[in-house]
Amino acid sequence: MDINELLKGLECSCGKKHECAIKYVFADNNAVSHLKDICKEFNHILIVADENTYKVAGSKTEKYLSDKNISRQIFPGTSILIPNESAIEAVQNKLNDIDLIIGIGSGVIQDLCKYVSHSSGIPYYIVATAPSMDGYASSGAAMITDGMKVTYSAKVPDAIIADTSILKDAPMEMIKAGYGDIIGKYSALNDWKLGKIVNNEYFCPYVYDLTYDMLKKVLPLAKSLLKRDEKSIQILTEALILVGIAMSFAGNSRPASGSEHHLSHFFEITGIIDNTEYLPHGIDVVFSTAITSEIREKILKSDFPKTQFVINPKTYKTEMERTYKSVSAGCIQLQEKLGTYKEQRTLIYKEKESEIKEILAECPAREDIEKILSEIELDIKDFYKTYSKEKISDAIHFAKDLKDRYTVLWMYYDMFGLEEI
Repeated sequence: MDINELLKGLECSCGKKHECAIKYVFADNNAVSHLKDICKEFNHILIVADENTYKVAGSKTEKYLSDKNISRQIFPGTSILIPNESAIEAVQNKLNDIDLIIGIGSGVIQDLCKYVSHSSGIPYYIVATAPSMDGYASSGAAMITDGMKVTYSAKVPDAIIADTSILKDAPMEMIKAGYGDIIGKYSALNDWKLGKIVNNEYFCPYVYDLTYDMLKKVLPLAKSLLKRDEKSIQILTEALILVGIAMSFAGNSRPASGSEHHLSHFFEITGIIDNTEYLPHGIDVVFSTAITSEIREKILKSDFPKTQFVINPKTYKTEMERTYKSVSAGCIQLQEKLGTYKEQRTLIYKEKESEIKEILAECPAREDIEKILSEIELDIKDFYKTYSKEKISDAIHFAKDLKDRYTVLWMYYDMFGLEEI
């Protein structure tokens, strides 16, 4: 598929005109060389990277910017960079006279540049250093503000530079993470269909199929990705970019983010709060996909109840404070504002039981997801070693409270409450 042709947009049978404001996508060997042509109109450029990503692609990037005035914001590479208020401020402090931001990196660098570009009105390009996530082409910036994981509506980059000669040498963990992020679409797409049935949400078959096609293209690549095959790296990277474009087409992250991402965000947020280990985003996503598959299997084996579980308000507050500590109040306020705990969904479940079960059955079983994991040399035992069964249980029960989106996690809660999976 020609990505740049797709960027021109299209009128869709869903009633929307699908558009994406990205001007250029280059995903090939020596893609960085295109910077010389697409930076002609800019004079003062801010490079944003961390020490690791700058070491990987900084000199190669600046080789094609030799006639420009370059400023740099290089974050230390000794610890995980968190896209929080201090990181935002560090970039904003370097914006004087800047007319283009170029990020060199992947997830966090991308989100930082996206957020600052949106707030400042300064365009940005991203030079990808790893095929690790699907956010390169999306309009959402996943930030940590006030201790909470918040996805802000921002802007897409004007250009994505995905140089496969750089990407193939990314840490293998990040390549596995990109593969995992794509496999996670099994869960996200299933949740999108579920949201349409239960909440009458907007749904676009074209965007659904576009995303699912990327999943099918990437699925058989596990072995070749482990060998760092450059063509496979290119296919994975293009899939990650196209999924981001699919999100722009949908106007939200529904095609790419559901219950599996909510679990992943739970582990990241609680890891930051408790100063404990958490896995790379895409690896968390694909392990969490196995968990959400098990959730769907349990629902499918159960009779739909006539009554909906209702948690005692005092118990809820206690559990939220235990789980989220300093950010519990923000989570509680979000759900109070949305009124999700007051909604009565049981009648819809009973009325549409056959349709719902048909949708849930489309998602692969946990056993099948674990077979896919083994192909890319990921073992779910490592997931349990990192988080413990108790923490994963907390995620199943309370990850839903981090977001304003209905997923199978809400259905599990409505049917089983705080019951163990």
